[in-house]
Amino acid sequence: MRGPGLSLHGLKPFDVKFKLMFDLPAGKTAPRFIEDLYNFDPSHFLPDGFNVLVDLPPKYEEGRDVPPTISRDSCHHRFILKPQQCKLPPNNVLPGANEEYKIASYCASCRMHLDVWIDLRSSRPGDQACPVEEAPLHHLCNISEKSTPDQNPQVAPGDPQWTEYHIFECSAPSCPAIVTCLATPPKLTPDHVALLTNRDTITRRVQAEIDKNPDRLAELGIPEPVTVLHNLKTYLSDAKREPKKLKASNKKFLTSLGPACSPLLQYLGFTYDHDESEEEPDGVWSLPVVIQSVDEPEYDDDRTRLVDDVEKELMLLIANRPWAEQTKAKVQATFRPLPSLKEFERALGCLDYEKFLNSRRTIDLTAEEHPCYASLGARVDFHDDLLIYAYNRQRLTDEINAPYYLSCLQELSSIRNSEKLETEVAMMASAGQISSKDIDRAYQYFQIAPTQYGLEDDFIIGTFKSRVTDAPRHEAEARRHLHVIGVHRGSQVIEQVASNRISTYQQALGWLGAEESTPDDFITSLVASKLDENWGDKALANHAVSLIAEERKSAALRSWLTTGQLGDVEMDIGEAYTRLGIGDRTLEDDMILTTFQIRASETPSQAEDLRAALRSIGKEKGSQKIASFLQPEGSTEAVAPDWPVGLKNIGNTCYLNSLLQFYFTVKPLRHMLLNFNDFKMQVTPEAVRNKRVGSRKVSSKEIERAQNFAHELQSLFKSLITARESAITPEREMARLTLIKSADEETFRRQSIASSQGPPALGSIYGAPVQGPLGPPGKPMDIDEETPEQVINDDTSEDTLVGNPPSDTDRDALMSGTEDISKDSVNESNRFSNDLHLNSATKLQQRDMYEDKENSPPSKADTLLESPTLGKLEPLQEASDSRANQQTPPVQESFAEDTAMEGTLPTPPLENNSPPGRAPPVPPRPQPTVSAKPMDELEFGAQQDVTEVIGNVLFQLECAIRPTGFDKDGEQRDEIKELFYGKSKNHLRGKAASREIEEYFADIKINVADGPRDIYAALDGYFDVQTVVQEEGEFAQFGSITQLPPILQIQVQRVQYDQEKKKSYKSDAHLSLRETIYMDRYMETDNPLLIQKRQQTWEWKERLRKLQDQRNTLVQSGLDLNAPDLLKSTGDWYADLDPSLKESLGANDPHVATTLLDKSSLAQEELERIGFMIRDLESKLKTQFQEFQTLPYRLQSVFIHRGTAQFGHYWIYIFDFDRKIWRKYNDEYVTEVSDVSEVFEQDPHYPATPYFLIYVREDLKEELVSPVLRDVSSPMEDVASVAAEHEKEEQPAWQTYLSTENTDQGTRLSNPSHGQASFGWDSTSAPNPNGW
Repeated sequence: MRGPGLSLHGLKPFDVKFKLMFDLPAGKTAPRFIEDLYNFDPSHFLPDGFNVLVDLPPKYEEGRDVPPTISRDSCHHRFILKPQQCKLPPNNVLPGANEEYKIASYCASCRMHLDVWIDLRSSRPGDQACPVEEAPLHHLCNISEKSTPDQNPQVAPGDPQWTEYHIFECSAPSCPAIVTCLATPPKLTPDHVALLTNRDTITRRVQAEIDKNPDRLAELGIPEPVTVLHNLKTYLSDAKREPKKLKASNKKFLTSLGPACSPLLQYLGFTYDHDESEEEPDGVWSLPVVIQSVDEPEYDDDRTRLVDDVEKELMLLIANRPWAEQTKAKVQATFRPLPSLKEFERALGCLDYEKFLNSRRTIDLTAEEHPCYASLGARVDFHDDLLIYAYNRQRLTDEINAPYYLSCLQELSSIRNSEKLETEVAMMASAGQISSKDIDRAYQYFQIAPTQYGLEDDFIIGTFKSRVTDAPRHEAEARRHLHVIGVHRGSQVIEQVASNRISTYQQALGWLGAEESTPDDFITSLVASKLDENWGDKALANHAVSLIAEERKSAALRSWLTTGQLGDVEMDIGEAYTRLGIGDRTLEDDMILTTFQIRASETPSQAEDLRAALRSIGKEKGSQKIASFLQPEGSTEAVAPDWPVGLKNIGNTCYLNSLLQFYFTVKPLRHMLLNFNDFKMQVTPEAVRNKRVGSRKVSSKEIERAQNFAHELQSLFKSLITARESAITPEREMARLTLIKSADEETFRRQSIASSQGPPALGSIYGAPVQGPLGPPGKPMDIDEETPEQVINDDTSEDTLVGNPPSDTDRDALMSGTEDISKDSVNESNRFSNDLHLNSATKLQQRDMYEDKENSPPSKADTLLESPTLGKLEPLQEASDSRANQQTPPVQESFAEDTAMEGTLPTPPLENNSPPGRAPPVPPRPQPTVSAKPMDELEFGAQQDVTEVIGNVLFQLECAIRPTGFDKDGEQRDEIKELFYGKSKNHLRGKAASREIEEYFADIKINVADGPRDIYAALDGYFDVQTVVQEEGEFAQFGSITQLPPILQIQVQRVQYDQEKKKSYKSDAHLSLRETIYMDRYMETDNPLLIQKRQQTWEWKERLRKLQDQRNTLVQSGLDLNAPDLLKSTGDWYADLDPSLKESLGANDPHVATTLLDKSSLAQEELERIGFMIRDLESKLKTQFQEFQTLPYRLQSVFIHRGTAQFGHYWIYIFDFDRKIWRKYNDEYVTEVSDVSEVFEQDPHYPATPYFLIYVREDLKEELVSPVLRDVSSPMEDVASVAAEHEKEEQPAWQTYLSTENTDQGTRLSNPSHGQASFGWDSTSAPNPNGW
């Protein structure tokens, strides 16, 4: 393939790279480059000549309109391929180094031609083309000026008007990419088109030929314009096949083109032979000579390309002729264009870049794009990580405008409300980067114009000194502004003057905003307030305190500087209660501690001040619990040898502690970890090659990490068995591996490198143990087709205080995995989709997607997003207690340009105005400000939500152990699947067709966000019938269980998003738990009685919903009165109204009052009737399945949260089946529950609500769980043998269970009196050869 003249002043492409790589202008990422290509119309430039492809976008200034970059008359191109002129990358292969591609296109609207060459060849060793980990997208910088047609060897002879020719180079250091663009106008000029399509012109031309030879041509008549176009296209198509000649006297030729079209024909390469002969007295036309190389199949000859271009333009012109004309002429367009967009994206390596489309965000498709996206060379749909990458590339290639680019990133972080971007911006600021806003504020502070002529450093320094002399208390602020000016001007002199910020006692007081009379304990509070504003001032704050301590000779402040605690300063008891925000001094110790933990998480830098308040309260109350809580590390008291050991909170880990305590009670899991070497997988190439967990392959790196995690968990379990203390401290590494997935390690590593502060100490986050909140759910998202002209403007953020939604990780599933992965963003919680809404085609599609990927299948809500066949789901109403919230609509993946050729319109987005519920996430941290302190790694991991953490644990355990077998899809079977995973079936029943799909599930999600309910009512919502609308019609959809796990996990969803208030909230609605639940009603069955009862239940719920709607209509009048009372009150008011007033109102009807009272009585009767019917239906629903009680499950653990949607505290209740008692595990405290109402009831004043439940199979509960295993006399290395001896009598029962259940052939529940469901692998799975 011959290049387009890629030389620049005689340099070869790689020479250009070597010469210019250190002096490139600002550029744009590949997706932005493609978008600009689609808006690039040289025939309609703006009056100022702005070129959207190569010129830098106008700078954005707040409050000022940004000038347009595209003319209103510009064509938004619909590029389609010219296949014979292309050299495309192979399908399903990323473009690699030393390759060269060409995308030849033309616009289906304006017929502009665009050729793009992508040259990845390199002579430098080690070059690697984007995308790579450190450079996920090309960043293309323009390195050429416009060329003229005669300078450009690719311009065909006779090309009219303009020609645009530009060269771009990727700024990524190791990427050799050079991209060349050649844009030319249509080959057929307006005059040419008029010659071929204007009816008057055609009539005059043809009539002249008929008049010359009426006998021969009259019968042919005047052709339609479409016939003329078709005949010329036919001649050009023939020319591409073989050399031919055309008689000048040919009837079709004369009545279509004739001598009048000779200039056009000669332009196209036709040649006329004037030699007269007896056979051809009028001469002949030779068709254009087309050359096609055997070695280079792309058309490489100027004339050949011209013929091909004109042929393509003629196809468009034919297709655009009126249908009636085509029908009359019997010429129909057989044009099947191929859109170019995907090929551009493939060749430029950005087909599947990470977007916001899978996150649950509200997206406004009608809003204009913010100018800052163009300034950063990015697109609106970029993920936050890609925005940061685009910023870094712009900053490095255009250092002069780096402050402006930081301002753009700040602006977008605010628009997106993105915690991640705000944190990154804060880290950049702490690393010394400045924004244009900082520069403007700095100059304005000193009232200096930065463009002032002759502005010298001495003048600026003099202005600073004058300002400090006039206002010494503001010296620190003045120095900060001076530092910004020094950086902006590149003046070392100014920076040196600015660096000496605080040097005196008075300056220290002034910087803190304190007085000489300010007491020491309040000094530390002022420091905490300063650090909340900007953690980067920590060193300066310590310096200020040291100056104050030295001046005052304060031992308390010196103690604070060295230990973080004030010396002997004790807070007044009234001030202590006020500081913690406690008005009731009779509050129990547990609530005081919870309040302290919440306050500490809200203002972590004030933790010591809060601890001082707690210390005063504890001392005043004489509370041993508070005193124990405040004890330093290592002072825990001893615990009885038959009592569980607690786990200390190491900062943001109260949820983690609850989870670890639960896992310790699971005997098979405990046995496996204590004897891990017996279950450990050998990491051999063959074993790794065959290992599939969560529907995807697993790398050796993941296996090694998982085995480290298993060893850490083993060590913790041994400590829980042998510890003499009442509580132990989990190792940081164990907590890190539990909370942080391997993909997050890389994210944190990037943040840590960027931070100038480094991570804080292990025992705290921002200096305090923070107890977690429940993260808000995602906002709803409308998704439409994506085209360059219709990018999604995501100006809101669903990123919560505690982590990203699972859809954030699911997007990473598109990244292919390698042996040494750096990203494995696995949504572990739902590796086996909990979704009951997928058809078989989707299942196969997911299987293909995740083969050799680093990510597992998406979560339930995200799976719905990706289902290509699922229609709009109509959720059941309130009475139905249906699946948590409305279902998410499917994504329409096709592009508008792909459908435009077929005459169809893009599918509009489906509406879904209710966000999905989210369970309380893992322990929290406070909402950071832009200047927040860099994030601790443990805190980083704690941002995962409940499902992600549990999924991460189960996934790692499966990765760590050897398989016991494989199912038919190659999925690993092991002890973890035996314990925690079941199977569910989704049914779609319709008139046209029926479908079923069976999937694994790790937990059942129930919704109590919209009101209190019984556990059965909540579970019903997961399996109830609902209506699904698809192309084939309406379907009834419902779920069932085909295989129950021995340990059944239920996730309670409580958090919703208030669309009006734009904030999340937690529902404290009561969930009525039962000690025993029976799962018969949810099982897959062929029992006609059970099927009948299910259907009857669904009918009752629909009737109940309608009755509740009727009751609400009568009850909710908006005036604190129901309809009967409102009518009665109105009647009474009217009856008491003065007659003269009635007369003046024209309402003196004697029957009005009576009528209103009658209506009131009727409404009251109707309300009572509806109430009776509702109570009757509710009673029937409660007793509907009483005879189906053969599959009992016992409640074993209840995870509890107390707090709001933003903050709170977590603990767990665990039942001891041996002693028949409940225990409360609250971090380091393990206490017996004296009143079980604490577990099953709810305190209306301080509600503590369950959000994760564990039920175990009744007949195996003794073999499955046991909360106590202690042996304080044995060394840790002997714990495994001690544990085995302790459980040796119970272990065979579990082994028997596995061996018998796993050979069961999937018996279904068929009779309520003796039916049995399969608890093991179904009939399609091989038996498990091993077991415990």
